[in-house]
Amino acid sequence: MPGPLRVFADFGATYAASALVAFLFAASGPVAIILAVGARGGMSESDIASWIFAAFFINGLMSIGFSIVYRQPLVFLWSIPGAVLLGPALGHLSFAEVVGAFLATGVLMLLLGLSGWVRRAMEAVPMPIVMAMVAGVFLRFGVDLVLAFRDDLWIALPMSAAFFAFSAFPRTRIPPLIGALAVGALALWALGAFKPPAGALFALAAPNFYVPQFSWNAMVELVVPLAITVLAAQNAQGIAVLNASGHPAPINAITAACGAASIVTGFFGAVSTCLTGPVNAVLASAGEKHRQYSAALFFCFMALAFGLLAPLFTRLLLATPPAFIATLAGLAMLRVLQTAFTASFKERFSFGALVCFLVTVADVPIFRIGAPFWGLVLGFAASWLLERGDLRKARP
Repeated sequence: MPGPLRVFADFGATYAASALVAFLFAASGPVAIILAVGARGGMSESDIASWIFAAFFINGLMSIGFSIVYRQPLVFLWSIPGAVLLGPALGHLSFAEVVGAFLATGVLMLLLGLSGWVRRAMEAVPMPIVMAMVAGVFLRFGVDLVLAFRDDLWIALPMSAAFFAFSAFPRTRIPPLIGALAVGALALWALGAFKPPAGALFALAAPNFYVPQFSWNAMVELVVPLAITVLAAQNAQGIAVLNASGHPAPINAITAACGAASIVTGFFGAVSTCLTGPVNAVLASAGEKHRQYSAALFFCFMALAFGLLAPLFTRLLLATPPAFIATLAGLAMLRVLQTAFTASFKERFSFGALVCFLVTVADVPIFRIGAPFWGLVLGFAASWLLERGDLRKARP
């Protein structure tokens, strides 16, 4: 393990810049998704602030430990697909039942990590069907982005224009989502649309502690989809990014850590922990490989501060019009949605993926169990009946 002097020697301007870009990404679009999910599910400001605190502060602490021990960028945050899964679930499940599902998912991932069966679990369900479920869940964010133009044109239009302009001209080195956020803030100021609540905005985190409630409906509906999205979608992406950058990611340790952290953060109302792909990709994109862990540490210190100030940022974002959050979240989801569709229908299991996608989009619960779970079940059943050749080819 490197000592403080070694860490300071390995740190530099290049790594500070990478950490800042990664932090701005994590604190903008993904946080907007939390707010959008919370608003859709009827969560209070206190619930959302507690979620943000746990997602940044607790996961940030664990990320510091892993990045130092393994001398590589290993940043853990929260599962964005898992967060999106909560929107439909909160319509018919209590938040205590959802917290119980968070804890059960954490226990499952912890056991998989300690047993070393992670790779087998990741291969159990074909990836195209998993990504079709992700695409079906994410689709509503793309639709909400379009509806934002109807509801508040002069906020959605300049934000989207900035996003596509910065995407078309990458030499500006300004992340498109950050450009959209800045332009959106200017639009809010020009239109006088920012309406903060009465009282002081500044406040330090006072996270809520939730008593879980375990119900079969929540277990069946959420645990398997949450575990699959963390292991097969989020962690697989993060591990692939690190391996491509020359960092040998410790798969079993990562899985066990996600499980343990999910149990802790779940008590504070945060969705399951995962190894983040985009953030680690940015942190591993510049500088010398053996010094990139220092960028992760700088990112983590900013994440700790953001978590401690979660009530402030929650109040600031909730004081903006719904179209601002919908646009920011929708723009953040565009590339993810594109990737999900491409992975679902590119090659094998396309019919099973289509069935999974349609069932998920229909969002009809069966036996009070949400559509994402049934999408996975019926999609796999369709592939088992009609795409057995693809199943044989997929076997190791």
